[in-house]
Amino acid sequence: MFEDKTITCNSCGEEFVFTVGEQEFYEKQGYQNEPKKCKKCRMARKNAGKVMITTVCAQCGGEAVINFEPTNDRPIYCRDCFNAMRNAQNKPE
Repeated sequence: MFEDKTITCNSCGEEFVFTVGEQEFYEKQGYQNEPKKCKKCRMARKNAGKVMITTVCAQCGGEAVINFEPTNDRPIYCRDCFNAMRNAQNKPE
């Protein structure tokens, strides 16, 4: 029913492929319009205005980059330590 479509991004002018899988997802979600921007431009728009803050990881002391203002009541972890802690919590005993 669906076929890959090549679309030109209305933001950067680059061509991108609107894949069969993406079209099926759009249909399931009830979206009626095809995307007008490529993934890179959609992500840039989504992240516009976000301020990234660099702080110290509470576990390893390394650099932790976050997109929210830290408070003193909760520890901040770098991506590696956060993922390790999350995986340890989800591990069956």
